[in-house]
Amino acid sequence: MRARVLTRYLLRQNLFYLLSTLAVGTALYLMSDLFDRLDDFMEAGLGLGTALRYFAVKIPLIISQIMPAVFLVSVVVQLCLMARSRELLALRSGGVSLASLTRFVVLYSLLWCLGQLLFSQFVGVYGEREAGRIWSEQVRGNIVEKKELANIWFKDGDWVVELDRLWPARGAATGVTVFEMNADRQSLRRIISAARAEAAPGLWRLVDVRELHPGDFSTRTVDELELPFQQDPATFLLVAPGQDPSHLPIWTLSRVIGELDASGSNVERLLTSWHMKWAYAFSVLAMGLIALAMVTLFENVYLNVALSLVVTFAYYAVFMIGVTLGQKGILPPWAGAWLGNMVFYALAGGRLAWTAWPHRPTAA
Repeated sequence: MRARVLTRYLLRQNLFYLLSTLAVGTALYLMSDLFDRLDDFMEAGLGLGTALRYFAVKIPLIISQIMPAVFLVSVVVQLCLMARSRELLALRSGGVSLASLTRFVVLYSLLWCLGQLLFSQFVGVYGEREAGRIWSEQVRGNIVEKKELANIWFKDGDWVVELDRLWPARGAATGVTVFEMNADRQSLRRIISAARAEAAPGLWRLVDVRELHPGDFSTRTVDELELPFQQDPATFLLVAPGQDPSHLPIWTLSRVIGELDASGSNVERLLTSWHMKWAYAFSVLAMGLIALAMVTLFENVYLNVALSLVVTFAYYAVFMIGVTLGQKGILPPWAGAWLGNMVFYALAGGRLAWTAWPHRPTAA
């Protein structure tokens, strides 16, 4: 019964600090973004309604981005104020050990980790996609239907395909070259070139076709040729240059990785992004442990809030270094994505273990 009362008290208190910090952080982020982008909306001649919709749908994305830092500050403020009012001392006197408090913080953090993951992948992804659509189509005029990609290669079964130009949303391509391999995969059966292609999953229709058979050096030309390619041209739109693959939800990214991996494409960057989504959600646990470790060092709320900002920047720096190393293949994708978490788990865990470990008094 006593444990339940304490848990409800800690939860209610932290939710107040967390929601207050989240509201302030979101407002500051929105104000910064507003001053940065308002001129672009005015330049594009868009009304106030469009601008308000853009910033409104972006709120879930902002919440997803700042949640780890908000959680750190909320736990630090809560514990520091409890220490200043002697509540932590009373808890220790009543038999509530550091291990018990750590257990509460870990379980509470894990709940927020799952909430952060689900929120970011459902509401956050929708908000980011809608904000990106408004920005690209209405502000920048970069309509998806007109997006053009150059020098695209992919593998589909025994075929290797090169496209000079591809319009993924329209399923149209120009400058098509197809290399068909023999069953031994050691030689070419034929080389097909076409002026253009109309592409859809399961059937690509090539127009103005010329075939070359290397075996006897014979050639033939036909007006049209249909080939059973399974590659969906819209896949290249999802991972086009300039579009961050982390914008895709986990399940969509998993499908895209599978398709591109089957086509022979390098997917290390996308695999790192997939692991990064999980790692960033579970950074909330790292922040909870860091908050607890900081309070074992200092109980001054102002000092710890300032240190929280430093810790947040340090975490993001290590996190992005790990992601970059994973995307470049220097570290395995999972290791690069989780590097920041592992470093801060180790730092916080080491400090908490040192504090909880019974030390012998030094002999005089």
